[in-house]
Amino acid sequence: MKANVGTIDKAVRVVLGVALLSLLFVVDGGLRWLGLVSLVPLATALFGYCPLYSVLGMSTCAARTRPA
Repeated sequence: MKANVGTIDKAVRVVLGVALLSLLFVVDGGLRWLGLVSLVPLATALFGYCPLYSVLGMSTCAARTRPA
């Protein structure tokens, strides 16, 4: 698994994941379990790899250049 999630993308995923995770504690009823969706952006930020990006051939990592 080659990393395909960049730094800014990771930060956005963490913020989104924490916001969704808060649904478990704030919302009552059936929508409460929607907070478990937060595990997806948190996991992809933690591992730096997004399977959907691989399927689509995308990467948000900065291009690395070799020194001459």
